[in-house]
Amino acid sequence: MPRLVFGPDDVVVKITAAGICHSDAHYRGGRGVVPHLPLTLGHEIAGIVVDRGPNVEEPELGARVAVHYLVSCGACDGCAHGEQFCRRGQMIGKDRDGGHAERVVIPAHNAVPIPDHISDEHAAIMMCSTATAYHAMKLANLQPHESIAILGFGGLGISALQLAKNNRVVVVDNVPEKIEIAKSMGAETDLTDIDVAIDFAGSPSLCSTALRALNPGGRLMLVALNPNQIEFNPYRDILAKERRIIGCSDHTRKELVELMSMNLDLSSAITRRVPFDADAINEVLDDLDQGTPHFRTIINF
Repeated sequence: MPRLVFGPDDVVVKITAAGICHSDAHYRGGRGVVPHLPLTLGHEIAGIVVDRGPNVEEPELGARVAVHYLVSCGACDGCAHGEQFCRRGQMIGKDRDGGHAERVVIPAHNAVPIPDHISDEHAAIMMCSTATAYHAMKLANLQPHESIAILGFGGLGISALQLAKNNRVVVVDNVPEKIEIAKSMGAETDLTDIDVAIDFAGSPSLCSTALRALNPGGRLMLVALNPNQIEFNPYRDILAKERRIIGCSDHTRKELVELMSMNLDLSSAITRRVPFDADAINEVLDDLDQGTPHFRTIINF
């Protein structure tokens, strides 16, 4: 294999596990701005550092790392509000080549050490599905006594259920097999008496229904990539109950480090493994576009 070109502050990661996200299907289908083609998709990445630039002291060669997919400058006014708002920011697997490949070049700062108790597969899906769910729950300021509704029980939804296992959890999904799995994990299905609703489905009608099911002071968290309008009555649905609608954009590196310190069991989130093969990956993307009973799919290398 030819040696990849990388900068003095970069590392080269030999990929051992990569997740396939519904966002990958969106980008493949033209839903979401992809700045250049050809492009290698994939933003849930784990692997081993096999090369690094002369300025890099950490991580060391041979280190197991997962990849934080947001590349930010750390210096602009956007970054002052959070790295996900960087004016020059790039997303690995969307703005620059990602992890559906044998190796990937990333800034050393984007390499997140994987502790011994976490497998490469679990670390990979933490980089998007678990981290984004975690960020949404933190933004919502979910409290232990509060109830949470998960709208759309896919890869992000099952991670949210694991993270909220000490709360009352309600799951809404149109795939019966997923509802049965959620119930077996302790979730309810009655969308009433809700404090926080997190939209992973991107359904405007479901968001409207969930908004009206919120208790006074409840929060609707918008996470899914959804360009369509959500209908609501400003007085009846928002003002009268002091409800809030909050946008959730990605997550932070600090949150990834926090997740790595937790003892989460994400084995139930991985329901399919495929080889590193274009036809196999495209079949999974087609399946995601059509609606699937699977949660997260991992590419094994």
